Amino acid sequence: MQFRTQIPISKTNNPIDYNSKIISIGSCFAENMAEKFDYFKFQNETNPFGIIFNPVSIDKIISRIIKQELYTEKDVFFYNERWHSYEVHSDLSNRDRQELLETLNKAISETYKQLKEATHIIITFGTSWIYRNIESNEIVANCHKVPQKQFSKELLPVDVIQKSIQNTIDCIVSLNPGINFIFTVSPVRHIKDGFAENQLSKSHLFAALHQVLKTHHSQLITYNYFPSYEIMMDELRDYRFYSEDMLHPNQIAIDYIWKLFSENYISETSILTMQEVSEIQKSLLHRSFNPESEQHQKFLAKLQEKIKGIEKKGLHIRF
Repeated sequence: MQFRTQIPISKTNNPIDYNSKIISIGSCFAENMAEKFDYFKFQNETNPFGIIFNPVSIDKIISRIIKQELYTEKDVFFYNERWHSYEVHSDLSNRDRQELLETLNKAISETYKQLKEATHIIITFGTSWIYRNIESNEIVANCHKVPQKQFSKELLPVDVIQKSIQNTIDCIVSLNPGINFIFTVSPVRHIKDGFAENQLSKSHLFAALHQVLKTHHSQLITYNYFPSYEIMMDELRDYRFYSEDMLHPNQIAIDYIWKLFSENYISETSILTMQEVSEIQKSLLHRSFNPESEQHQKFLAKLQEKIKGIEKKGLHIRF
């Protein structure tokens, strides 16, 4: 007897393996998945410009990277004793203007190189709600706690989102024609916008994204949609799968969504290596009550053998 519905997921034709180079961009859920890639020692780069929630801001930053359009003094502003850019997350803000510009421009050059070499890019959209700076009329990725009266709040229309997603794809493919795309909509609920407003926001993302994916077919590139939002809303429809704020997936939910992702998007040979890596990671976290004991020394020797065994495979993995 089945007590819950399960979301059907199609296996990708171009799975991720340990030779793959992955870039993850988007909402905070992109960071959750990236932590898994990091734990299992995949070659993964995540949100070089910090968490970005809306498709227009993702499009803007990707376009800047591909054009290698460096940041200048006009792209940053001073507020609350720090320099910021409306295009990036507050994590990159700095007390020194020149240091901020150097950090942003270094991120552009490094991400350009990473995008050029990447085999897979994972893009996670979080919301259709955006804030527009009234003075510049520009959509911002982050308000940096600047007073809300300086912004207007808007819901992106489906056609605008669709155009942004299409432009993001076109930009990336112009640099890397062989890259594979994995799109997903974040399962995090943005309840501060309102319950109905959150659903409306997600529905705009779904409508635009699926319209774009319908038009993309290529023998060289795969365009996959991974249903993380649907898994959270349907398979895991219980508050015990949420963190204390009742908005973000908790670790159990993240682990389950990752399990479904890895079963369908990671090669079978790499799954075996992941199991070996996980055993080593757990052993590295082990703390002995008696580090000098013979038993612990044997444990360490066995651990070193496992690490050497992974390294002999000729992979990039290092502990």
